[in-house]
Amino acid sequence: MNLHHDAFTTLADWRPADPGQRSLREAFLGFMAARPDACLRSCEPGHITASALVLDSTGAEVLLTLHPRVGAWLQLGGHCEETDETLVGAALREAVEESGIDGLTIEPTPLHVDVHPITCSLGLPTRHFDVRFLVTAPAGAQPVRSDESLDLRWWPVHGLPPDPTGTTGLDAMLAAV
Repeated sequence: MNLHHDAFTTLADWRPADPGQRSLREAFLGFMAARPDACLRSCEPGHITASALVLDSTGAEVLLTLHPRVGAWLQLGGHCEETDETLVGAALREAVEESGIDGLTIEPTPLHVDVHPITCSLGLPTRHFDVRFLVTAPAGAQPVRSDESLDLRWWPVHGLPPDPTGTTGLDAMLAAV
């Protein structure tokens, strides 16, 4: 099985309760059916990305990164790599790389999906078809900021950082937990 097949199957098997999420899931599936390269960042019209909403062991705090390109506090995650075999594996790899935390556990079923415009590493305007998974950190986990972040910190789930544009989707992801 390759990443494209796994991502398609993961989304096809997912049954979100929210009608908006069901509609987006169908858009993702249609895009993937039309683009065998949908999981590669070289896919200029857009590409699948894998994100991780990392909660502490109590579920009271969420780990967010201050994204240098977007300039906002976001969940961890990013591009799929050619070495990734599964979408959930890509999300977990990104979470470990960006948090420096070992022992993270991930739910294999998507939590949330979102499509957003962005100019990413290609330097061209594109779209991220972002599939988000729920990840739990072990008790006492201390994150270590990577070079991919301006800042990295725990935030209370009921005290999220300001979202002036209302585009981060953090509230919607946390509501789905």
